[in-house]
Amino acid sequence: MLEPNDKVPDNLFTPQWPTDLTDLNAFREQITAYNDWAAEQFLSADIDTLVRHRASFFDDLLQHIWRRLKLPDTELCLLAVGGYGRATLHPGSDIDLLFLFKAPLSEANQHRVSQFVTLLWDLRLDVGHSVRTLDDCMSRGGDDISIATTLIENRFLTGDEQLADQLQREIHQNFPWQSRDFYQAKVDEQKHRHQRYHGTSYNLEPNIKSSPGGLRDVQTIGWIAKQHFRTKSDESLVEYHYITADEFIELRECTSFLWRIRYALHLEAGKCEDRLLFDFQPDVAMRLGYGREGKSSVELMMKDYFKVVLRVSELNRMLLQFFEQAILGQSSLKKPLSLDDDFALSNGLISARHDQVFDKPGNIMCFFLIIAEQAEIKGIHSHTIRLLRNARSNLQEPLSHHPECRDFFNAIVRHPNGFGLAFSLMHRHGIMAHYLPQWQHIVGQMQFDLFHAYTVDEHTYRLLSNLYEFTLPDKDDEFPLCSELVQDMEKPELLFLAGIFHDIAKGRGGDHSELGELDARHFCQQHGYASEDTELVAWLVRAHLLMSVTAQKRDIYDPEVIHKFATQVSSLERLQYLYCLTVADIRATNTNLWNNWKATLLEELYQATAHILQQDGEQGLDVRERINANKAGAMALLLSAGYQPLDINQLWGRFTADYFHRHTPEQIAWHSQHIVSLQEHQLPLILIGDENNHGTTELFIYHHEETHLFANVAAVLDGERLSIHDAQILNTRDGYVMDTFVLLQTDGKPLLDINRIEEVKQHLYDVLRKRRDAPYNKRKLSRRMRNFKVPTKVNFLAQKNNKRSTFELITLDRPGLIATLAKVLQELDITLQAAKITTIGEQADDLFMVTSASHEALTNDERETLKNTIIETLDS
Repeated sequence: MLEPNDKVPDNLFTPQWPTDLTDLNAFREQITAYNDWAAEQFLSADIDTLVRHRASFFDDLLQHIWRRLKLPDTELCLLAVGGYGRATLHPGSDIDLLFLFKAPLSEANQHRVSQFVTLLWDLRLDVGHSVRTLDDCMSRGGDDISIATTLIENRFLTGDEQLADQLQREIHQNFPWQSRDFYQAKVDEQKHRHQRYHGTSYNLEPNIKSSPGGLRDVQTIGWIAKQHFRTKSDESLVEYHYITADEFIELRECTSFLWRIRYALHLEAGKCEDRLLFDFQPDVAMRLGYGREGKSSVELMMKDYFKVVLRVSELNRMLLQFFEQAILGQSSLKKPLSLDDDFALSNGLISARHDQVFDKPGNIMCFFLIIAEQAEIKGIHSHTIRLLRNARSNLQEPLSHHPECRDFFNAIVRHPNGFGLAFSLMHRHGIMAHYLPQWQHIVGQMQFDLFHAYTVDEHTYRLLSNLYEFTLPDKDDEFPLCSELVQDMEKPELLFLAGIFHDIAKGRGGDHSELGELDARHFCQQHGYASEDTELVAWLVRAHLLMSVTAQKRDIYDPEVIHKFATQVSSLERLQYLYCLTVADIRATNTNLWNNWKATLLEELYQATAHILQQDGEQGLDVRERINANKAGAMALLLSAGYQPLDINQLWGRFTADYFHRHTPEQIAWHSQHIVSLQEHQLPLILIGDENNHGTTELFIYHHEETHLFANVAAVLDGERLSIHDAQILNTRDGYVMDTFVLLQTDGKPLLDINRIEEVKQHLYDVLRKRRDAPYNKRKLSRRMRNFKVPTKVNFLAQKNNKRSTFELITLDRPGLIATLAKVLQELDITLQAAKITTIGEQADDLFMVTSASHEALTNDERETLKNTIIETLDS
């Protein structure tokens, strides 16, 4: 972490306030000069000094105005509350004030108070204020936890100091909330606040103040303790044994780091902005001294940030639990149940039976094995967390260097519940980082993009949690194939080991899959795994992206693609492990990534590959067999609906074999029943539904062959804010097209609303029947997307099929991308045959299969022209 200098600013700024309160420009010049001075001092000064000096600066302003307005020194006083009450202030922070009065204010003093506040507003200061009597404060504080909290940290500024002291005595003696009630209210408040951020510190654009592990969590610890002990001093909490001296210093260090980020953020935003948005991250990183490298500088800063908020979160949880257990007391405490000589269980919490319990490193790992073995354990006692933290800080070498620790770790990995609560607590309390040196490197390691929603360690933890769910019988319905495969595995621990190492080399430079493979091999050898087990784990780490890339970016209905993938996988066992790892990986990367369409692609790829591997790699993916099966299934559905075989066979005679290969019996029957009696004047036929129950929206269009059909459809769908994930463009033998699109809404959900479906249909009818022109929307990039640059790349893939060309497009995702590309193809007289659309955060990574106007693969010149035109169009 970058450490701020413990330097006090030279020549502390001394304001020269005008005596004429109407001279607003002079006041503003002083404030501007101070802001400029403070921004300059930020580069070298200690942050604690800066935020306290800023509070002092505004204290001086308020006291000056109070005197010039001749506000009284009796019966009325001015108090700072909120953050300002703690005598700290950031550049954009609110100035929260309490006007406290005893007797009703005279009309003159009411007018002066109004003048006071109005002048502050005229100076464009963010001021919040209240005017209350002492009784009002206590009464309102009893009704509102927020008001009660502000009273804890009030600070006298000017006026009647005896009145301020009276309020302080009243708060000390008759605070309107009992300790237990206040504790519960603040804990509930924190839970609700955390829920707004999905309960994780790992947000791409965290709120420095309110996100889990942020400044508010530090303040919550202090508020609860100060209310209970009736103190205003942070340091006195050490004397009350609520917090140790080391913990107090650690909290101070974390607070100072978060203060520096918040101060820099306010300077960059020019206002009170606590969200560390992508817009500000590069400049904040530069201001904090991480360099001017953009992406890499941001990642360094965010790594330090995430490490700090993890420390704050751990201290927050421990101290709040300690407060509840040791200070507030608990009713109906059960007698501790001894688990062994070192640990006991009480009220669902595992606790140490003596303070030397973690002196032996082996006991740390034994502790987590006990948690895996004892289903009654729900958490760790606060004092034991403190002992664990102390032992962790005293470790001289990784735990994995100790043979007994390796034995315990192997036992945890092999235990059916090892990756439940036990691993969750190992991750939360930093034990994995102290067991594996490589894990330490990925703690807080983020990637400055929109694809990876979590740091590498948190993503890996979530992946392992997903794998653990596959082992649970009550989760069978959600992922039945994964559950079946994992629960039938002879050695599921190898799958978990592959999960631990799949991304462990990220951030080191080089191919993380290859480097991770080396780490996995070393681990398995160090931990005594058999050579064949080591090979499986190492292969899974090296190939962990293979199935995802193949399913999402290749034509999995092409036998050549399936055979190549089957050759790379080489065995059914590897396929089973890889499939489960891939599902868990995608689901753990970003909550918006997983949908039924991806699930369908992966399962279809799994089934097709398993079919080949079960036939010992023979040229066994019989396309003709699949076509016949699909036809037979569709015919059965149509006959049961009352259609005549003669009519259906006559219709199907116009369709190509490729159509029957690429569509399921349900789709074929759905299409056929609408086409079989269709009249020419009814074209185009537009169907919208989900015949495969894939949880997506399928759009099927049957129409005359038209040059601009795909471009027009893409433009309409873009206008309707529907994203294309897959497209198949097939021709009949007699001049008609059958286009199938897989669609999702922008939120990743299928289109289900009947009115919206009819609206989309009508829009398509109007454009395809030439009643209106296709819309070409030029929507602006979102705020988030504007912070990323992805140079456009067009790469043509080598393939045996000389009837079409396939190319990958990598570019910045943007509104109307597919519609824009379709227009380019249209202008170059190139026909799209199929497309697979994959969005990876801010990056579009799409695959297109095209032919020339003569229905052949593109020549070298045509490829070059297409490539240059796409790049010029998208990057202009």
